[in-house]
Amino acid sequence: MASQSDKNPGSIHDFTVKDAKENDVDLSTYKGKVLLIVNVASKCGLTKSNYTELTKLYEKYRDQGLEILAFPCNQFSEEEPGSNEEILEFVCTRFKAEFPIFDKIEVNGENAAPIYKFLKSSKGGIFGDNIEWNFAKFLVNKDGHVVNLFAPRTSPFSIEEDIRNALGIS
Repeated sequence: MASQSDKNPGSIHDFTVKDAKENDVDLSTYKGKVLLIVNVASKCGLTKSNYTELTKLYEKYRDQGLEILAFPCNQFSEEEPGSNEEILEFVCTRFKAEFPIFDKIEVNGENAAPIYKFLKSSKGGIFGDNIEWNFAKFLVNKDGHVVNLFAPRTSPFSIEEDIRNALGIS
């Protein structure tokens, strides 16, 4: 479960979350990086295209400062039923993903992870304070502030220019 030490976080860097192996990850380690934070699922109709494109974007831009943070979520039609270990196996084997995979969380409702409460309050979409479905994408700048929220059906490739702009690549 994601946590925070400050009751009123100023940026994403104020959070500590659990990775898929239950290790604490202080998100301040990502200061100076552009983040694409995505709620993911293994059994969604959007899984193949999103994981494939996210992996390619990560390979292309990680050396320039892009990090993709994947948070598995089982809230939408139970499309992420596996354990963290099963999720890691699926993502790393099938899609050769090398970006960080975190502990399974909830993104909506009373038990939503604090990081997602912060993300949603920073940049609500057309659905207000709720994430619409798997593969909603938050683009976070180098200072840890949300600059955009992209709908689940938005192709990761279609936001490449936004990523390049956030990275300062012309």
